[in-house]
Amino acid sequence: MSTHNVWTHKGTFLLAAIGSAVGLGNLWRFPYLAGENGGGAFFLVYALCIFAVGIPILIAETMLGRNSRRSPIMGMRFLTRTHKTSRSWEAIGWLGGISAFLILSFYSVIAGWAIHYTWQMLTGSLIGADIEGIATGFDALLASPALLTLYHTLFIAASGLIVGLGVHQGIERGLRVIMPALFVILLVVLAYGVTHGDFPTAVDFLFTFNIADLSLEGWLEAMGQSFFTLSLGMGAIMAYGAYMSGEVSLTRTAIIVAIVDTAVAVVAGLAIFSLVFGAGLDAGQGPGLMFVTLPLAFAEMPAGALIGGIFFILVLGAALSSSISLIEPVAAYLVERFDLTRPQAVLAMVLTTWALGLLTVISFNLWAEESVFHGLFGYRPFDLFELLSNIFMPLGGMLIALFAGWALTQSEVVKEMGTNGLWFSTWRFLVRFIAPAAVAFVFLHAIPQVGGYLIPAIGAVVIVGVVAASRIFLMEDDQVH
Repeated sequence: MSTHNVWTHKGTFLLAAIGSAVGLGNLWRFPYLAGENGGGAFFLVYALCIFAVGIPILIAETMLGRNSRRSPIMGMRFLTRTHKTSRSWEAIGWLGGISAFLILSFYSVIAGWAIHYTWQMLTGSLIGADIEGIATGFDALLASPALLTLYHTLFIAASGLIVGLGVHQGIERGLRVIMPALFVILLVVLAYGVTHGDFPTAVDFLFTFNIADLSLEGWLEAMGQSFFTLSLGMGAIMAYGAYMSGEVSLTRTAIIVAIVDTAVAVVAGLAIFSLVFGAGLDAGQGPGLMFVTLPLAFAEMPAGALIGGIFFILVLGAALSSSISLIEPVAAYLVERFDLTRPQAVLAMVLTTWALGLLTVISFNLWAEESVFHGLFGYRPFDLFELLSNIFMPLGGMLIALFAGWALTQSEVVKEMGTNGLWFSTWRFLVRFIAPAAVAFVFLHAIPQVGGYLIPAIGAVVIVGVVAASRIFLMEDDQVH
C-alpha cells in the first residue's frame, strides 16, 4: 500500500475510529436497550464488556489492518500466506465485508428516518401533538415506501459522495467537520435536558447498579451492544487500520476510542432520559424511544421544536460518520482486486446496497406481514439482514481474536503494540480466551433464532471457523510462539 493511503495526521485514525463507533448504536440502540433492561445494571455490564472484550478485539482488528496494509479481504489473504496458516482464515475478511454490506443496506433506511424527523421538528409540525398523533405519524412514515425510499436514497448518496472523494479529500475532511460538530450538538442537547428535563432521575436510572434485576437476556444484549458499538467484526476498523501510521500506539488509541464511545452513549442516555422523565414518559419503550417517545418529550417543552431539530441533526451526523466506514471495506477491496477507480468502486458498492436496502423499505409496509420472502426464510428482509449481521459480526470478531492471539508471533505483536511484557501477556490472554468465550455467548444466543432453512448455511460458516482454528493449534511451536 503506497504512502498516499496513510492518514495525513497521526490523530486521524482516532477520529475515524470514533466516527465509525459513534452512530445509531450510541444515540438510538443504547438508550432503548438500557431503558428496556433497567438502566444502571445494563450499563455496568456493557462497560465491563467494552474494556474486557471490546478493547482487546479493537486492538487486534486494528493490528491486522496495519500489519497487512490492505483491505480486510485482501489483507487476510496476505496474512494467511505470510503466516503460513490455513486459507480458511480469509473468512475474517469476507465476514467483515458481508457484514458491512448487509448493515449499510438497512442502516441507511433507519438513518433516513432522522431526515424526516429533522424536517418535522424544524417546521414545528409536532408542536402540541399527543402520543397517539406522534405514533400515528411514525406508522404513516413506515407505511410509505416512497418516503422511505427517498430518505434512504438521500442518506446513502451523501455517504457515498464522501467516501468517493477519497481517503484524504473525502473521509478525512468529512470527519474533521462532522465529529467536532457532533460533540458540540450533543452537549447542547444535554444542557437542554438538564435545564428542562428531570436530570436527577436520569442519573439515578443510569447509575443505580442492581445486577440482580438484569435478566440473562439483558446480559447478552449488553454484551452484544458493547461489541456492536465499537464497529468490531464489520471490516471498518481493519480497513481504517490499514491507513494508520506505524508510530501511533494501538493500545492508547483503542482505549481512547472506547472511552469516547462510552462517554457519548452515557451523555446521550442522560440527555434522552432527562427529557423522557421530565415529560413523565416511560423509558422502556424499546426501538420507538427515539422516534415516538422523544419527539413527544420535545413537543411538550419550551423551544422543543428547535432543540429537537438540532438533536435529529446530531443523529444524522452520527449515522453518516458510521455509514462511511461501512462503505470503505468493500470499496477498498474492489479497488485492489479489480483495479477500479475509487469513484467506480464506491458507486458499485452504493448502488448495490441501495438496491438491497429497498427490501428493508418494503419490510415495513408491502412485506410487513406475509410475502414470498417471508415464506422462504421465515422473516421479513429487514429482520433477516439484522439477524445475519448479528451473527456474522461476533463470529468475525471471535476469529479476529483467535487469529491475532494464536497466529501472530510474539515479536510482531510486541513490535506493533510497542508495549511492555505485562500488558502484552494480559492482552494475549484476553484475546485468546476471554474475548472469544464472551463473543461465543452472544453468537450462540443468536443461533436459536435462525429459521430452519438457514441453519445449514450458518453451520457451514461455523465449521469453517472451527477448521481454521484447528489448523492454527496444529501449527509448529515456532510459528505459534
